[in-house]
Amino acid sequence: MLFSSVVFLFYFLPAVLVLYYLFRNCTPVKNGILLAASLFFYAWGEPRFVFVMLASIAGNYFLALLVDRFRGEKAAKGILMLAVMLNIGLLFVFKYLDFFIRNVSMATGKALPVTGFALPIGISFFTFQALSYVTDVYRGRGRVQENPFDAALYIAFFPQIMAGPVVRYSVLDEQIRSRKETWNKFAVGVCRFIAGLGKVVLLSGNLAVVADRIFDGYRQGGMPVMLAWVGSVAFTLQIFFVFAGYSDMAIGLGLMFGFKFEENYNYPYISRSIREFWGRWNISMSTWFKEYVYFPLGGSKVKNMDNAIRNMLVVWLCAGFWCGAEWTFVVWGLLYFVLLVVERFMDMEKRQGYGILRWCYTMFAVNLGWVLFRAENLVYAGNYIRCMFGLDGSGFFSDHAWMYLREYGIFFIIGIFFCIPVGRRANYLIVQEKMNADLINAFYPVVMMVVFFLCVIYLVKGNYNPFMHFQL
Repeated sequence: MLFSSVVFLFYFLPAVLVLYYLFRNCTPVKNGILLAASLFFYAWGEPRFVFVMLASIAGNYFLALLVDRFRGEKAAKGILMLAVMLNIGLLFVFKYLDFFIRNVSMATGKALPVTGFALPIGISFFTFQALSYVTDVYRGRGRVQENPFDAALYIAFFPQIMAGPVVRYSVLDEQIRSRKETWNKFAVGVCRFIAGLGKVVLLSGNLAVVADRIFDGYRQGGMPVMLAWVGSVAFTLQIFFVFAGYSDMAIGLGLMFGFKFEENYNYPYISRSIREFWGRWNISMSTWFKEYVYFPLGGSKVKNMDNAIRNMLVVWLCAGFWCGAEWTFVVWGLLYFVLLVVERFMDMEKRQGYGILRWCYTMFAVNLGWVLFRAENLVYAGNYIRCMFGLDGSGFFSDHAWMYLREYGIFFIIGIFFCIPVGRRANYLIVQEKMNADLINAFYPVVMMVVFFLCVIYLVKGNYNPFMHFQL
């Protein structure tokens, strides 16, 4: 079930909200309602995989109890290592085993049979949630959940199970036990959800049409430089609005139920370095890898630079594989590793001036990275990038590129406009410059209703083409 679907918007969500608020004064009951809704939500598309999630929940619940029981003893660390191996093992079997078998077959020349296991939706997210739970209990950053249903709610909570953000257990521990729903939270949550819905349906959905047609059309041969760049820019905007849109919807849903999630995207396309970009893009994922991979390895506080670079390499290899079981994702991760190492040696963060040049460099690198992310394989990615620089002899101008810009230019313009902190500047003007806040506050709900109405029209007409990034 997608957030951006008629079933979710008009049946599932209203029913869950009504039930939840009927029992808003009884935390155990409302947590039970959310857990039941989360399991139903997950089972909607592929019922059999709910048993995989339940097995993960049960295993991590008991392991966390054991970690808490033997806290301060050597056994606790051993149990934590067992939890890491079991969770990574589960992820490996479903997500990476066939990839491993195919590569062994290519390396040895022997046709080894693949398992053909289907990928449970959101397995990367609920596995990372589970690892965060056991690890934070081990570190003493969160209390163990003696109630198995509360532990299950943290791992399976439906707003974040499909597409994140990956919320660390230490952030939600107290909120699961006790939280307060308010009208202000609910109203802000509804508006945040609609804003995310608009990003996904109106912006990402239309930009996906352009990106998909150009990238898929490349299979028929080379393409002019202009068309290749239109396709890459369309995907660069598309992937931002689908990722940020789903995060906005998750944060909005959390607020409707009294939860406060951390922000996940902070205008990453205004960054002036790759380091800054990753401080703004998918913040929850970056924070997770820092907390549970980079810092345990020693981070940058190691004896020599070689070890610091090694730690960065491990993190970016893990990040690449986490995004998908293809070599394109591994190379994508290595690209960012190399760029971050270069920036570190150049002390780019300390350099002043040349802002526009630094922004151009950052966006150029990010755009090439998204081509790798979108491509089916490394050969496809390499050939597409050759087209972007005119190395395949297909020329520069393209009638098809002009056609896409004429038909979808408004979505490119609006997309670029909303990649900059327009809303933040508007809030500043309202608060600091004493503008007519009452007029703005009255106008804002009207805008949200119009956005929601347009989204529903697109959904009913079937003009929405989702990017299935939640197959992570």
